[in-house]
Amino acid sequence: MADEILHLISGPRNISTALMYSFGNRADTSILDEPFYAYYLNKFETLDHPGREEIIKSQTIRYEKVLEGIFHNESNTPILFVKNMAHHLIDSDWSFLKKVKNIFLIRNPKQLIASFAQVIPQPTMQDIGLQLEYELFNYCLEQDQNPIVLDSNDVLVNPQKVISQLCNQLDIDFDANMLHWKAGPRNEDGVWAEYWYSNVHKSTGFVKQNTSNRIFPENLLPLLTEAEKYYNLLSKHSIKAN
Repeated sequence: MADEILHLISGPRNISTALMYSFGNRADTSILDEPFYAYYLNKFETLDHPGREEIIKSQTIRYEKVLEGIFHNESNTPILFVKNMAHHLIDSDWSFLKKVKNIFLIRNPKQLIASFAQVIPQPTMQDIGLQLEYELFNYCLEQDQNPIVLDSNDVLVNPQKVISQLCNQLDIDFDANMLHWKAGPRNEDGVWAEYWYSNVHKSTGFVKQNTSNRIFPENLLPLLTEAEKYYNLLSKHSIKAN
């Protein structure tokens, strides 16, 4: 069982998997990929996610069992890094956040929404998780925590500086192995990797993707306007690349 749990709370179509791979490259850290995903899908029966039934079969759908798997993880490393999606925690008991170190990962919502819409064409605020990230962030503040905020753009602009600062705020040593990893999948990937992880499987480090020339869908502009409000509120707290 790990001595310390680092808990990443992210929106989708971010660099959350790359960040998980980064921590997975540390000798002192084990990683756990989205343990609440099946719980979330089972809770919202109308959600049409790729591989839905396969995901539900691959994990426990009981919230308390997910928490048991986190806090009594069989990892033999002193640190456990848990990658989680903010929206997977909607309408749930957040008290476990008081026992972990929380890291919030955000991304420019225009890029986030455009990317997510390539897989699920009509995303909602619940899907992209930004409002819930903001609510979870404030919950952590209310518990006298000091949650950390990362902006994926800053990570990609200067990975060494931002990851080093992240480690400093987490009170762990920076490890240069966090900046690079082997291309391809990892054994810890969830079964949903085939639908979502193609880019990170091609990567060997934090590399900024070329900006897409796709026109932003007009029907998603109201969502973008709302999302930008929460993004800007969280961005004020993020570790900066410059």
